Amino acid sequence: MTAALGATPTIVLVGHGMVGQRFLEALAERGLTATHRVVVLCEEPRPAYDRVALTSYFSGKTPEDLSMTDMEFIETHGIELYIGDPAESVDREARKVTAKSGQVFEYDVLVLATGSYPFVPPVPNKDAEGCFVYRTIEDLLAIEEYAKTKATTGAVVGGGLLGLEAAGALKGLGVEAHIVEFAPRLMPVQVDDGGGAALLRTIEDMGLSVHTGVGTQEIVTDASGAVTGMKLSDGSELATDMVVFSAGVRPRDQLARDCGLTVGERGGITVDEQCRTVADPHVFAIGECALASDGRVYGLVAPGYEQAETAAATIASDEAAFVGADLSTKLKLLGVDVASFGDAHGTTEDCLDVVYADSRAGVYKKLVIGRDGELLGGILVGDAEAYGTLKAFTGSVPPVSPESLVLPAGAGAPAQLGPSALPDEAIICSCNNVTKGTIRGAVTDHQCTTVPEVKKCTKAGTTCGSCVKVLGQLINAELEASGVEVDKGLCGCFSQTREELYEIVLALRINTYQQLLDRYGREDARGGDGCEVCKPAVGSIIASLAPTIGASGYVLEGEQASLQDSNDHFLANLQKNGSYSVVPRIPGGEVTPEGLIVIGEIARDFGLYTKITGGQRIDMFGARVEQLPLIWTRLVDAGFESGHAYGKSLRTVKSCVGQTWCRYGVQDSVRMAIDLELRYRGLRSPHKLKSAVSGCQRECAEAQSKDFGVIATANGWNLYVGGNGGATPRHADLLAQDLSDAELIRLIDRFLMFYIRTADRLERTSVWLERIPGGLDHVRDVVVEDSLGICEELESLMADHVAHYADEWATTINDPEKLARFVSFVNAPDTPDPVVGFVPERDQMKPDLPLLSIGMRPAEEVLEGSAQR
Repeated sequence: MTAALGATPTIVLVGHGMVGQRFLEALAERGLTATHRVVVLCEEPRPAYDRVALTSYFSGKTPEDLSMTDMEFIETHGIELYIGDPAESVDREARKVTAKSGQVFEYDVLVLATGSYPFVPPVPNKDAEGCFVYRTIEDLLAIEEYAKTKATTGAVVGGGLLGLEAAGALKGLGVEAHIVEFAPRLMPVQVDDGGGAALLRTIEDMGLSVHTGVGTQEIVTDASGAVTGMKLSDGSELATDMVVFSAGVRPRDQLARDCGLTVGERGGITVDEQCRTVADPHVFAIGECALASDGRVYGLVAPGYEQAETAAATIASDEAAFVGADLSTKLKLLGVDVASFGDAHGTTEDCLDVVYADSRAGVYKKLVIGRDGELLGGILVGDAEAYGTLKAFTGSVPPVSPESLVLPAGAGAPAQLGPSALPDEAIICSCNNVTKGTIRGAVTDHQCTTVPEVKKCTKAGTTCGSCVKVLGQLINAELEASGVEVDKGLCGCFSQTREELYEIVLALRINTYQQLLDRYGREDARGGDGCEVCKPAVGSIIASLAPTIGASGYVLEGEQASLQDSNDHFLANLQKNGSYSVVPRIPGGEVTPEGLIVIGEIARDFGLYTKITGGQRIDMFGARVEQLPLIWTRLVDAGFESGHAYGKSLRTVKSCVGQTWCRYGVQDSVRMAIDLELRYRGLRSPHKLKSAVSGCQRECAEAQSKDFGVIATANGWNLYVGGNGGATPRHADLLAQDLSDAELIRLIDRFLMFYIRTADRLERTSVWLERIPGGLDHVRDVVVEDSLGICEELESLMADHVAHYADEWATTINDPEKLARFVSFVNAPDTPDPVVGFVPERDQMKPDLPLLSIGMRPAEEVLEGSAQR
């Protein structure tokens, strides 16, 4: 059939990826969807989705979660979206596009957003069974199925962004993963040798094997044609059951070639500054298929968005031009921050480097500085917290010394710059090219007062989300500068901060959430049920003060149960397949052979997966909810108690073997670790707490990466606070040194209770220490020098906690009423959850997660289903 060209002009968009969807939004914003017929031909069996976050599918997100297409938007603007029906040919003379279904569409304007395709090196057997590319959701589904049924080892060809994500995905699927990169380092485009070395150490620590400086020469197969290995350019052979090619992409320009449009020597549809093809003014090309006027094909989403805006503006007869784009990027690869901006590799003549590296923490930071002090660019690996500020200052002379911008807090650096110091022309959201001035204008001119309102108004923070924190800071600063009182309340239910609510609960001995809400909640919240923000926060406050204010210390008692986060509801961590983990406390990592035997027998009898953690204890995974009381009955009988892995509370106090066994040890670190863990077990706090005790300065327990860490000296103990070894590493700061046992415990008591008293909800000690006015010096004044005169009260609160501690699982298994909650179905308590299943792996088991089956469907069915969702 032919869709006839009538009085209404027609825009045909070929391709419906992220850039294609942004083009549609740009058309709508300019009113073009009301004056034009808009037809979209989408090759994939689903509308536009977030390809940047593709790997998050393996961490639990569904294809629906990744969708970027609001079907109400499609319907409201009358856009004709054809799913699974790509364009097959273009007749430029007749201005017609023929789709795979046979439909023919006449056009006034044709926009090609065909994206790119994965580059597969021309090696023998590249199409063998077990070879995949990593580009679409369908690719991920195929990889998941093959890894689940036919592979134990996988090799990824390519050590760039997608290659590392693919390797992480294979590892998450239980496959031993290798990365093969031809360049001498990982991510060769984004980072230098130093950054590559830091990234390599971190990735190898995750259990991934990396092979750099070698290429793939041949895929080895067996008699059936299935992959069994790879031959590498150095003569070695790598045994593998599957191969994932992620060696870069190429512009998808075949449709343009076939219809005679001009393409570049190395691919890409040649366009001018308005994104109009140089061969045909009626045809535009945007995104990864386009060769821009500066001679580059941009493989990032931000330039693609800018091209989409330019094309839409040109169609609307507005002035616009795409003359190049910033290639700065901030990524999170396998949980590791990696960022580069400006002249990251120092190609500018006569430039200097400022470098900070911590190989143990996997942190590398380099700034490229001009002779006049101008910030030219930089690379950040392992800690990219300052990316937004640094990128915004690129091309100017920062108002502080360069070293202050890369040194971590607590390492002697001057005060860090905040976003308020940035000029208005600084780009805050690089994905959508939004400046600080635009964000300020959203607050002052459009009366936006919240991050969601500014995101809706400016599009800032709506793509990768890395700038959202800075958005909040800028909004509050602008409101305060305008004389507007900024609401710093905990949530919509309370106008008080968490710290203020803590003081109210403590001073007035309020021991229920409802009482606090009814007396101190906002007027429109009183008498209500509260929200998901304040309920767990207040629940934590009440739990941490329970003995002092006369509340039950058992978190599932009465009203307290309804306040807890999901994991606390069953005193266990919920896992991805609906089962739970069991984590008994093993203070200091010390356990008797009899204790180990009990744990082994329980894991065997209940078929649990067992793993020794970095916190020196044993995790057991795969327990069904109705099995938890049975398992804990045996553990409690053997002398074990809850490890509180599920709670915002103390997790572990790690230790080395200390002077008892180690020839370097100067103090008994095991004894101290046990004493501290037993003292602070069950202490509810704004965030989880981790600790460690090292028996000498060799620091084998890694105490300086903990919320509070202790290192032995010849004269006693040094106490460090505010460390964090997670996604944003921070070295702990020295609070006091050469302490006796009693002095050490007294200062930790004070420090923890002061943190619990003044921290925001879900705020780690590392973040709290940097946020609290006065920082470490103020904390030292309060807990060491008693400058506020509250240390006696802090010690008393801790003494109350220690005196009234009771193991939650021991309490639970001895109360039939409390046991009643441990069922999968309230109306069928004896029925186990049929969704919870397992499959064998490495002589244990892993979750058996059903694959999401998605087939080709007519466009109207997709539209209808998505609208219902």
